[in-house]
Amino acid sequence: MRKLSELGSLDGKTVIIRCDFNVPLDGSRITDDGRIVASVPTIKYLVEQGAKVVVISHLGRPEGAPDPKYSLEPAAERLSELLEQPVLFASDTVGVRAEGALKVLTSGGVVVLENLRFNPEETSKDENVRREFAAKLAAFGDVFISDGFGVVHRKQASVYELAQLIPSYAGFLIEKELEVMKRLTVDPERPYAVVLGGSKVSDKLGVIDHLLPSVNKLLIGGGMVFTFLAALGYKVGSSLLEEDQIPTVLEYMDRAKSLGVEIVLPVDIVVASKFGADAEVSVTRASEIESTPFGETGLGLDIGPESALIFAREIAEAKTVFWNGPMGVFEIDLFASGTKAVAAALTEVQGLSVVGGGDSAAAVRLLGFSDGQFGHISTGGGASLEYLEGKSLPGLEVLND
Repeated sequence: MRKLSELGSLDGKTVIIRCDFNVPLDGSRITDDGRIVASVPTIKYLVEQGAKVVVISHLGRPEGAPDPKYSLEPAAERLSELLEQPVLFASDTVGVRAEGALKVLTSGGVVVLENLRFNPEETSKDENVRREFAAKLAAFGDVFISDGFGVVHRKQASVYELAQLIPSYAGFLIEKELEVMKRLTVDPERPYAVVLGGSKVSDKLGVIDHLLPSVNKLLIGGGMVFTFLAALGYKVGSSLLEEDQIPTVLEYMDRAKSLGVEIVLPVDIVVASKFGADAEVSVTRASEIESTPFGETGLGLDIGPESALIFAREIAEAKTVFWNGPMGVFEIDLFASGTKAVAAALTEVQGLSVVGGGDSAAAVRLLGFSDGQFGHISTGGGASLEYLEGKSLPGLEVLND
């Protein structure tokens, strides 16, 4: 793969860098700047090399038209603070304002262009439409740096076609992400534990299928656990259940047994009367969810305290741990304990601990943990999962000679 570190002098050259500034916002306030922080080393390097830096990114799903609530202006302001220098902001992507910003940009200067997805061509299913939009972006620069790991699994104009039109290289963030992903897939240090949560088991089937032969233990929590419990014949009340996935789950459980992989399921569950911060709760055995006062209407919304201790112990004994997906509805304090216990256990791992992006990354920061407490927090939830599924990621393939 072509890497930024292989490039010669960039002094005076215009470098387009594809970042992932898809950060959560509360109005115009960024609630988690982790992805912007992760982009800084590459951008700072380009600035120090004397390049004129053009940052492009998406934010949210604005349906191919300008929408003020998805503007990248707050991200540009935060980047300016992190770089400790002024950052220009162009309120369009390939229009007159972007062209004007490029004209006044000097060596070592940085401009952020408006949200790529304000242009429907960025995500078009038509390759020719995407290529035309990519050509407009390519006209702005001499070199393209791909550093948005969170989008490399997408065939989009700024990720795939742009990399084909001008000399393209991987940035430092993508290098770092791939180094960690390889440590998880190529001869990982053992014992190797994978912790999976989140709402749907169907979202994680590919990862389970691909990693089963590699791991020693697979810990299952979150909403997806109820499909596993149902596969064991337990009643799960009104908890999230994908009945159509029960046969697949049973097959994986049989495969795990034959491979000597231990699947660790919760032994107790926090069951709620309803979804909300004012719900009544009851802790019950995982096999007896409908025995709570809420009966068939009870909702399992977190792993229980005994399960949290078991999971923490299993994680502490591992040398390599990959975690993707919260153990419960962590945004509500009543149902955050399981996720917090898993996060705390990962900070104690005497080896490689990886938080697999997405909701897991949001959870650890919301619950008060810092990035430095973990071996690595991935910036790409979907991308890291697809990599671990063994899928080809077009945004990486296009950077290969």
